Parts: sequence; structure tokens; C-alpha cells
Amino acid sequence: MTTMKQQNPYEDYLKGIVSNLPECPGCYQYLDDTGTIIYVGKAKNLKRRVSSYFQKDHQSLKTSILVSKIRDIKYIVVNTEEDALLLENNLIKQWTPRYNILLKDGKTYPSIVVTNEYFPRIFMTRKIDRKGGTYFGPYSHVPTLYALLDLIKNLYPLRTCREILTPDSILKGKHKECLEYHIKNCTAPCIGRETREQYMRYIEEAKEILRGNTRNIERAMLKQMQELAEEMRFEEAEAIRKKYVLLENYCSKSEVVSNALHNIDVYNIEDNEKVAYINYLHVTNGCINQAFTFEMTKRLDETPEELLRLGITEMRIRYQSDSKEIIVPFPVEQFVPDVQFTVPQRGDKRTLLELSKLNVMQYKKDRLNQAEKLNPEQKSVRLMTELKEALGMQKLPIQIECFDNSNISGTDAVAACVVFKKCKPSKKDYRKYNIKTVVGPDDYASMQEVVRRRYSRMIEEKSTLPDLIITDGGRGQMEVVRQVVEDELGLNIAIAGLAKDDKHRTNELLFGFPPQVVGMKTDSTLFRLLTQIQDEVHRFAISFHRDKRSKRQTVSELDQITGIGPKTKEVLLKHFKSVKRIKEASWDELKAIIGDKKAGILTEAFSKNS
Repeated sequence: MTTMKQQNPYEDYLKGIVSNLPECPGCYQYLDDTGTIIYVGKAKNLKRRVSSYFQKDHQSLKTSILVSKIRDIKYIVVNTEEDALLLENNLIKQWTPRYNILLKDGKTYPSIVVTNEYFPRIFMTRKIDRKGGTYFGPYSHVPTLYALLDLIKNLYPLRTCREILTPDSILKGKHKECLEYHIKNCTAPCIGRETREQYMRYIEEAKEILRGNTRNIERAMLKQMQELAEEMRFEEAEAIRKKYVLLENYCSKSEVVSNALHNIDVYNIEDNEKVAYINYLHVTNGCINQAFTFEMTKRLDETPEELLRLGITEMRIRYQSDSKEIIVPFPVEQFVPDVQFTVPQRGDKRTLLELSKLNVMQYKKDRLNQAEKLNPEQKSVRLMTELKEALGMQKLPIQIECFDNSNISGTDAVAACVVFKKCKPSKKDYRKYNIKTVVGPDDYASMQEVVRRRYSRMIEEKSTLPDLIITDGGRGQMEVVRQVVEDELGLNIAIAGLAKDDKHRTNELLFGFPPQVVGMKTDSTLFRLLTQIQDEVHRFAISFHRDKRSKRQTVSELDQITGIGPKTKEVLLKHFKSVKRIKEASWDELKAIIGDKKAGILTEAFSKNS
């Protein structure tokens, strides 16, 4: 048994790549020291699957040898596990990696073809001849393909024979009806019993099913099923229901492979102030057989179009591409002779553009993660810069403070303040406050008291004031804080608010007066940081309130009994754990802990209060 540590001196480099892999479906490629792809694999979770190669000893000698030869890892992300399976099939056929055994025999997944004949046929095939018809698929799950063909056969009376039908041959009566006509599976267009117009309507509807556009057909099935049920023809209704469920749950094709696309290049781009990231995909006969993402450093203030043009030129030279169509995310001035630039809005080409976008975004994220691991402060600076730009602030929000109140119907009212410096919690600066001047549950007045006390003291002590105050609430909380900070204390501190939706989930960042919603994705890293600050101040306030309430409830009865001092109380609580158990204890049990006299005092006090 050979271990990775013994065999592969590139372990740290490879584990660095693995640590940044996304936890989503995709295909991974292992390369040797010559840059040759030696293995292609698929994964439902790329990070978990690839990391398994480098986290354990391998019982298989083949796997151990494979791991020892890995020098680099590339990957392509997709949306579903089925897409990963199909993409793996294409890549293995393209590169024939040394350590892949399956799929090398030239076999491929089957497709469904709608022929270009005068009366078209629909059937399964593994051979692709784009001049002979329109192809759908391929299908990685063959039972689904057969079920779909069976569905179309039951829905539409299409011919299955191999007769070569032409208008002339039909008119001259060169064909005879077959058994399929007599058992009502076919309408016999071969002898003129079906018009071509009606037959082509069947074909067009069948194509819609193959494309996945099934809503109208589903509605018709549902209506038919309901009518049959009302007529108590339950067996027929059940047969329709099975077709309906199959049609409803079916996904007709993979986004990774579409046989209608041939010799096409796909590009997408993401850029920032310093660099641009460009993804390139090449599609041949409906298969993605090349994928590459790279980074370009900006020298001047180049536009995304200029960068994309440079990237396209580089890729066409590097991969010797002669594609006559290039899919791009935005219009690009014609600069390659005899090539069509397409900005798709829908359909298969749009799906490929989105897949390219998914890969370029993942690459950008990986590069960012790698840089931030080498320089942890870089992430903090990036987040502070993003927040500064989002709010239009004049300086980085290095110190952020957030307030929250906690009470139950106005009792045990407390407040808390948490401090984040450079996007990290500074727990030594956290503060707790007992509300002193407010009677009853008045959150606004409580917030003003706490803000007034905190910043008045910070002014007196000449402490560093925050760059940004965040309120755990919306417009109302922001305004009462502004009244104290700006109107009373004369401070110039930015104030923001985190508002919740009707399900009590934080969904908006507010800023300015009057407050406006700041456009920010709720799943972004920056928004998660803000909600982390909000959750932290809420936790801190709740825990303080809980401690205060618990302490009050625990000590109230014992403290009111004359003759029972703090030490006695401590001994009792240490032994009995709660006041309730002390009250339930017998005189003998109390005597054993605190003696005759104090046991008597307690027993008498509890009996008077009962």
C-alpha cells in the first residue's frame, strides 16, 4: 500500500487547489508533468470527491500510481449530476486519458432523432448525421429515453416503418398499410389516409416535448384526466396520470450537450479594477471538448470589450480554432473575418453562455480565495472597500458598532453593543448596559439612552469613535440614533440599518436620511458579514438579558430572608442547584447542609410564603 505522502512531492500544491474547489457538480481532470490529461472524473460534489484522493491510503495499486503522477488539477462546473456524467463522457472521448477505462470503446449515449423525411420518423440512434434530421439528447438514462419514445408513440400516431415515402410514390399507390395501421398505432400516411399538414402538427408537438416545452400538453392531459375521472373511467384516467407524471418530471436534454450546436466557441468575462477573468468553451458536434479559464492583468483602463477581444484572439491561436460562430455576453465589434458573433437571449446557446459564466465566476472566486489565504487581511480590506463603495462613504469603515435591546414586557431591560474592527469581532470592546431611565418596553427610548451614554463617555475619554453605526432595525431605529449622534452630540458618524421582512429574516440594508435601500445581494459575502454583526449583537444582548433575569429569579426569595447571608445562599445553591429544590427539601436535609438554626429560619420563611 502506497501513500500520497511517500509518492507525490507536489502534495502541498495539489492540496491547495483542492481546498478551493467548489462543492457543486462538475468534472475534474488530472494532468501529469507534461501537461497531459491522464484521468477525467465526474462528481456530484467536486471538493469532496477530489479531496478523497489525497486524504487516505489507497488499497488499489492503480489509484496509488495515478495519484503519484498528478501534477495539476483542472475542473469544469455544471449545474446537475447528469450534466457532469455527460460532460465526462465527452471529455474521455476527446482526450482518451490513460487511466480511464470506461467509455474508451467509442460507444456514446443514445439520442433521439426526428428525420427530415417527407413524413418524418422519431427513433433512437447512436449515430449523428446532422443532415439527416434534428437530434435531441443524448440521454444518460436510457430508460428515460425509452419512456419518452413510448410517450410520444402513445400520444401521436406516427409511422415507425422504414418505407421511403414521397408525394409521387404515395400518389401512385406504391405502398400498403401495415399492422400498425390496423391496431390503430399509425394513420397510414403511406396510402394517403393522413394529410401531411396534420402529420406535421403531430411532429411539431412531439418536438416540443423533446425540447422540454410541455406546459400546453400537460394542461391538455390534466383536463383529459379530470374528464375521465368525472365519467368514472378510472383505469383510463390512471393511464393518463402516469403519462402526465412522466412528462411533468422529465428533463428533455442536458445543458452540457446539444447536438444542434457544432464548431462554436463560447466566451464569458468578469473583471475588476486590476484583472479580468475569461472563460473559453469549444463545442464540436454538440460536445464540449475544450474548456479553459485564464486571467489577464490590466495595464491601462481597458474596457471589457477590449479585454474580451484580446482573449478571443489568444484562444483562437492557442487552440487553432476555426469556429465560424462565437457566443459572447455582449456585442463585440467585428474583428475576425467570416465569423458571426452572437449574443443569445434564450435557448441552447444561452444555456452555454450561462455555463461559461458559471465557470468564470468560480475561477474568480478561487483566485480570490487563494490570494486571501496568503494575505488574510486582504479579505477584510476588500469587504471594507465594498461597504464603503456601497454606502458612498468617504473613508473605510474600519470600526463598526452595532446596538440591540432586549427585554420582556419592559422588565429586566438591557442593551448591548458589539464592535467589529477590520471586519473581525473585537470582544474586548463589547459593552453591556442596564437600561436606567426608561420605564416600560420602549425600544426607541432605550436605544437613545444607550447611544447617548456610550458616545458621551467616548468623547470624554477621547476614545476612537466608530466609522459606522449599524442599528438592528429599520428606519425608526436609524432616526432615533441620528437624533442623539448628530443633533445632541454633534458627531459625524455614518448610520445604517438592517431591516427584516415579514418572516423576520434580514433582507435589506438601509442608509442615508431619508433611509434608502442599498442594492446588495443577500447571498453576498458582504451581506453575510453584516448579518453576522447583527446576529452577534443579538446573541450578546439576549445572553446578558437571560443572565440578569436568571440571577433576579434565583436570588430574590433567598435574599429577602433575614439570617440567610451570601455564603449560606452559595452553599445551598451549590448543593440543591435551584431555589425550587431548596423549598422542596426537608428540614433534615437542610440541617445536614447549614445546621439547625438556619434550617429552621428557611423552613419558617418558606411556610409563611406558601
